[in-house]
Amino acid sequence: MTTNSLSPVNASQRSRKTAYAVVLVAIGVALAPYTAFPIGIAKVNPTQHLINVMAAVLLGPWWAVLTAMVIGILRNAMGLGTLLAFPGGMIGACLAGIAYRLMRRTWAAAAGEIVGTGLIAPVVSALFVAPVLMGKAIPLLALMPSFVCSTAIGALLGVLALRLLKRTGSIDF
Repeated sequence: MTTNSLSPVNASQRSRKTAYAVVLVAIGVALAPYTAFPIGIAKVNPTQHLINVMAAVLLGPWWAVLTAMVIGILRNAMGLGTLLAFPGGMIGACLAGIAYRLMRRTWAAAAGEIVGTGLIAPVVSALFVAPVLMGKAIPLLALMPSFVCSTAIGALLGVLALRLLKRTGSIDF
């Protein structure tokens, strides 16, 4: 281990990211019962996409994926989600974080979230998660509209929340 990894600056940054991640997980889990609703054959939760965009901007791609995974685990443990939350949340969070890191624009994070959750995650869900892990056949075209609608709403709310927080001086990114 290098002395650089033990520096107070790195420890402070790691602590800040951990604190942000914990707060975002708490918000995602606490709001899940109130913001989840069925669209088509899927139960969607736009709050997850709001959290993904915020985590991508504030924390980066890998922390955003970890945050989405923890929210998915807790929501499923509480009976508030399905296994489809994992590819939707994690792929979207990863692409949102990568897009933000490349472009440094909140709209890029939202676009990454929409592509990851709205376009890629339904394919993974229909071809792998549903048949292998859930024992169900779910048509791709039945999932895609639900995923796109949910992620578009949540991504837009995420961008708006980040702008509001920045305007009030609560965060800087």
